[in-house]
Amino acid sequence: MISGNVPQHLVVAARTGFLTTAAPAIPVYAPIASTLNMDAKNIPLVDLGAAPMPLRNRGKMQVQDFIEKTVNVTPLDWDITVFISHNTVQDDQTATLNTKVRAAGANFQRHIAQQCFTALNSGEASTDFGNCYDGGAFFADAHVDKGAAYTTGQDNKFALALSLDNFETVRVAARNVRDDQGEFLDYNYDTLVVSPALERLAVNIGQNREAYDTANREITPYVGTKILVSPKLDSTAWYVVAGSETVKPIGVAMREAPNLQSAWFDPEAPDGGRFYFKFYARYSHFYASWQTCFQGNS
Repeated sequence: MISGNVPQHLVVAARTGFLTTAAPAIPVYAPIASTLNMDAKNIPLVDLGAAPMPLRNRGKMQVQDFIEKTVNVTPLDWDITVFISHNTVQDDQTATLNTKVRAAGANFQRHIAQQCFTALNSGEASTDFGNCYDGGAFFADAHVDKGAAYTTGQDNKFALALSLDNFETVRVAARNVRDDQGEFLDYNYDTLVVSPALERLAVNIGQNREAYDTANREITPYVGTKILVSPKLDSTAWYVVAGSETVKPIGVAMREAPNLQSAWFDPEAPDGGRFYFKFYARYSHFYASWQTCFQGNS
């Protein structure tokens, strides 16, 4: 709600400044998360699972089923409130408002990105972002889809210090993961996500044509691996991610995009009173496809 005692030019400035802080065309979290627009307060997200593979025709009907997966998502409320004093407006210093508003817009985008990395960092537990669709933690050593064609639990949780050999160990394990029909997914695990403490090592692993850790300098197949760095991760944390696949490890459920929700004037505030502007959004992060992300270390 926009109060009538807030000058229209300030409301317009607030809206304009906020909206011109546009989200990047390709957000930094794109390899690990995708956004889903919600149209209800709470929605069950349903995935039919992998399609069955062809069976040899033996003269009779052979019906194969999809294996449904479900996760419930409820958006959370987020807001930022900024102000500008009456005296600042009277002194024609409204650039102050524009600066604050632009920072608010940028911080919503930063927050969405940070929550993506925080979700990865918290993936061994269900406390902050809930369970994976199979009912367990996102990073686990016994993932099994109910009714799946395989019966052995699959593992996307390791506890290895980052090195070229350990990166290879985790990546090989990832390439051998199966879908719920028992077929190899064979995703392209092309992204290495690390903390700032591991960035130099990650670059040597993923952007060096030769093995950095031996005198032989043999060629490695991992040159071209994308390196993604976030300070929201624990210092020893690293993850191997299928960053170019359509499905992602993290989902961002967007119910209401960041917007100017209300503006009002408080005549009793200091400096001649204050004009307040509240920006509001509703979104939440949830665990999506564990098969696209393997934890090398927490």
